[in-house]
Amino acid sequence: MKFKEKLKEKFKKIIICCNNENGTTKMDQSVKQSPQKPRRSLAKTCVNIIHKFLVLIVRCFLKYVYGEHGAKMPPIKNLILLESATSLALKIRTRKLTSVEVTKAFIERVKEVNPLLNCVVDECFAEALKDAEKADKLVESGTFTVEELAQEKPFLGVPISTKDCIKVKGLLHTAGIHLRKDVRGDADAQAMALMRKAGAIPFALTNVSECCMWWESANPNHGRTKNPYDVNRIVGGSSGGEGCIQAAAASVIGLGSDIGGSIRMPAFFNGIFGHKPSKFIVSNDGQYPEPLDKEQDSFLGIGPMCRYATDLKPVLKVIADSSKLKDLRLDEPVDLKQLKIFYQHNDGGALLVTPVDLDIKESMDKVVAHFKQTIKTDVKKVSIEKLRKSAPIWLANMKTKEEIPFACQLANLKGSINPYWELLKLCVGQSNHSFVALLTCLTDSNGVKYGTPKHHHMVKQRDELLQEFQTMLGDNGVFIYPCHPTPAPYHYEPLIRAFNFSYTAIINVLGLPATSVPLGLGKEGLPIGLQVVANVNQDRLCLAVACELERAFGGWVAPEVLA
Repeated sequence: MKFKEKLKEKFKKIIICCNNENGTTKMDQSVKQSPQKPRRSLAKTCVNIIHKFLVLIVRCFLKYVYGEHGAKMPPIKNLILLESATSLALKIRTRKLTSVEVTKAFIERVKEVNPLLNCVVDECFAEALKDAEKADKLVESGTFTVEELAQEKPFLGVPISTKDCIKVKGLLHTAGIHLRKDVRGDADAQAMALMRKAGAIPFALTNVSECCMWWESANPNHGRTKNPYDVNRIVGGSSGGEGCIQAAAASVIGLGSDIGGSIRMPAFFNGIFGHKPSKFIVSNDGQYPEPLDKEQDSFLGIGPMCRYATDLKPVLKVIADSSKLKDLRLDEPVDLKQLKIFYQHNDGGALLVTPVDLDIKESMDKVVAHFKQTIKTDVKKVSIEKLRKSAPIWLANMKTKEEIPFACQLANLKGSINPYWELLKLCVGQSNHSFVALLTCLTDSNGVKYGTPKHHHMVKQRDELLQEFQTMLGDNGVFIYPCHPTPAPYHYEPLIRAFNFSYTAIINVLGLPATSVPLGLGKEGLPIGLQVVANVNQDRLCLAVACELERAFGGWVAPEVLA
């Protein structure tokens, strides 16, 4: 009877959400401070009702298949694993710890958690330990003072991980594509080269989705990565392995990349911090797949992923293009009392996008209350209508003049795969591609075509939305918005919630900086949080708000507290 009652209650919520034009409750509507929006057509309302009912059925089925909870995480025993990267770097250069001790601690943690989580797909442990010995000898030599080391090599002796699409010399560089399964990096990507120059030591490569184009990290080369808070749940994508290794305390800092939310979604699902920088601030050199034109290059960004907000700015200062670093003014202090805070609970009820969970809304309300009551900041609720079109705007703006079909990307740009034949092979377990990748191949030729009137219309919609954001934010405003409408779904569940990525994707085509901020665990024991968005080159505002929210709400929560 309890199950039936829960089902009835959830169905009632679905009807309420679908009948409401913006996917919120009547109580939410009563406090809206914006003009009345056009009513959704009956057909779209029916589609949303059917979709939400399907989502409910799939969720109930997967919950029955997986059960309440998966295997528990091994507890964190070594206190080194709980330090921030900047703290470890300080202790290494002041000889309170050695780089060898630190590197060994993270190597052992990877060996402990990876059989359960499958987040690391390649490693260079032996080389990392040699580099750690060199770092310790440099400290011992006294060639540089502690202050000089802090300036020249701020991450000396600190291990760093990155995803399997950012090149690291000697490690795999597959992007989850079968025909690249044996490709190795012949040099470091520019961002990793800068981190290495700053003293960081690459030691582990983490899992991604196939061709880095889906928001669950699973591919034919390395399998599926599991969430450290519940192994039945996803880690997000495409930087999912990186989000996972950080949350599991098996790495202290890492690099991710983001063209539609690939830093912020994994950061959100794994309860860590992740920052997508402003456009063109960090070089994309050494990534695969490569952006197809300058516009795509502006959407794609490499950025830091870590457990502690205090590590975000130091990493960004290292990896940012030196000629553009001055534009960020990262060392300029931010007075939170002078900030203007804007927030919106949801996207306004987009078609085929899941309503925002109550846990996430409540966490946002706590953040708003904190800024209003404790910081005494100017806070305003807004309703940006064009966010309702986030997915169509992103999909259209991703189109390029020199279009390379996804089937060619899966063939490593050497010909093209036949998705129909591969689907038949998949039915008997013989395909080297995932169902999602093949489905993407089949839908790739559909949608808006580059240069068509519809394409120009969506580009105009993007430009108008950007202008709206720039006018609203100015040089001292931030926008608080969900990273995703729900905590981490079950494995395979993204197939029925495909467009939920739109909450992060829209920020990419606007070129704005955004930081994913964890806000503890929700009622399911899974991480929840939000993203903080600022105007172009105002990254420091996002980072300052992230540090304040970490101070106020605790930030990352170790997975083993669930045991």
